[in-house]
Amino acid sequence: MNKQNVERAFIELNNVMKEYRRGADIVVALDLEHLEIDARGLLGVIGPSGSGKSTLLHLLGAMDRPTRGTVVVAGQELEMLKPVELTRFRRETVGFVFQSFNLIPNLTAAENVALPMEFTGRPKEERRRRALELLEQVGLGHRAKHRPHELSGGEQQRVAIARALANDPRLILADEPTGNLDSQSGQMIYKLLKEIAGERLVIVVTHDLRLSERVDRVVELQDGRLISQEASTSRR
Repeated sequence: MNKQNVERAFIELNNVMKEYRRGADIVVALDLEHLEIDARGLLGVIGPSGSGKSTLLHLLGAMDRPTRGTVVVAGQELEMLKPVELTRFRRETVGFVFQSFNLIPNLTAAENVALPMEFTGRPKEERRRRALELLEQVGLGHRAKHRPHELSGGEQQRVAIARALANDPRLILADEPTGNLDSQSGQMIYKLLKEIAGERLVIVVTHDLRLSERVDRVVELQDGRLISQEASTSRR
């Protein structure tokens, strides 16, 4: 496969199904025949609760495996990777942003951002320097020494985004990143994610249908199935 084709199918899912057992019943959380996603841009995954959005995110981030089917990200078929390879994939290829921020309370903003780099063997001074650069990038250079409880919700989420960028991943997965924020802070987060998506793929999962006005492309799920995929209203 040449480089151009890899770029066109940075993510590819084929005949992917994810089932969960609930008591005596089997629940189909996701059932996708085929889905391809480009290597760059801001992609919104929308749909009501229970539509399969978070399940899709977990499969793409190698936090779960499909019941059947293939999930390929950055040329790697995730089901074929060994545990140590999956760990490396999550560490180097993917950055995660969560609704609840998931910052470590007793660490400063800079220390939270630097943390993922400790597992890559980077020297301490290099980790510190990059953490400060990333905080500057998200507009929080002046808050580097503050701990999470000293930051607003929007600031905490910006620190979380900086942390997700620490190892320069090609894919950012954001699960309801504005769910705990007011509308003004939420708009700032989407603007920041849009800027980041100029160099990599950012996938935002949300039930907020207004997201379609802020992203490059929208994938809509319902009852675990793909019901539409199109350029956002802002791109038409």
